[in-house]
Amino acid sequence: MIPYHSLHDAEIALGRNLTFAETLWFNYSATKSDYFLFCHNILFLFLIFSLVPLPLVFLEIKRLYPFDSYKIQPKVRLSLHEMLNCYKDVMVMFFLVVGPLQLVSYPSIKMIGIRAGLPLPSGWEILSQLVVYFLVEDYTNYWIHRFLHNKWGYEKIHRVHHEYQAPIGFAAPYAHWAEILILGIPSFLGPALAPGHMITFWLWIALRQVEAIDTHSGYDFPWNPTKYIPFYGGSEHHDYHHYVGGQSQSNFASVFTYCDYIYGTDKGFRYQKKILRNLKEDLTNGAAQNGGSFDAQDYNKSE
Repeated sequence: MIPYHSLHDAEIALGRNLTFAETLWFNYSATKSDYFLFCHNILFLFLIFSLVPLPLVFLEIKRLYPFDSYKIQPKVRLSLHEMLNCYKDVMVMFFLVVGPLQLVSYPSIKMIGIRAGLPLPSGWEILSQLVVYFLVEDYTNYWIHRFLHNKWGYEKIHRVHHEYQAPIGFAAPYAHWAEILILGIPSFLGPALAPGHMITFWLWIALRQVEAIDTHSGYDFPWNPTKYIPFYGGSEHHDYHHYVGGQSQSNFASVFTYCDYIYGTDKGFRYQKKILRNLKEDLTNGAAQNGGSFDAQDYNKSE
């Protein structure tokens, strides 16, 4: 709770006028406890899990051109009933595991120094902390993910997440309850190392889940703005991991590709891309020699 009784008191304490954002934050949070503000994460996660995958559900059902040409595994289709069952299972875990975990984890957030008062962090501070959070989570998640692909980890825990060989947006948080708990550790490490404001923490939790839905979308859109993020894996990178399945020893990274490259766990993925690229070039050259044309999107549909 902000320790000021009025905007004037806050401006005196800070020695300056409040920014517009700080004024909004004061008006909203001044009478609310830090615990109540922290619990906003539950609402944000519910909305993200429920709403963000909906456009992907629509595309999966309608198969609209040209969007359908960007589906990575076009031969695998899920019905609306199957996707709703996935959402139902995700919501069961949300109310039984994710929500309660948020409710009881506040003391650890308070302990590491996440603050909810004034002043608000600058845009650069938020951005730099989010970069740290993503890098720390990505590296830690990589090794936990590799562990979950050993015989015991996969059969006892991780196989649940791999029930969807061709992932969909709703399947991003679809996992065994133990995996949800285990993967909460990497998400917590970044804020523990570089604690910031509650707003930054909200953004981190929200963006990480949106990113997970993006990588599980099943579609590789060329206009996706994440393609401009260096070393970002995206849906194509993670879709291959699901496509190979339980015996996969490739593409473990959750966000970026550098760990897979450094530790050699993307060789199968890069080899497949090379083979497909060479095959497309051969087909294109053959079609040109025969006076025809070759459409790479039509080729992808046949895969």
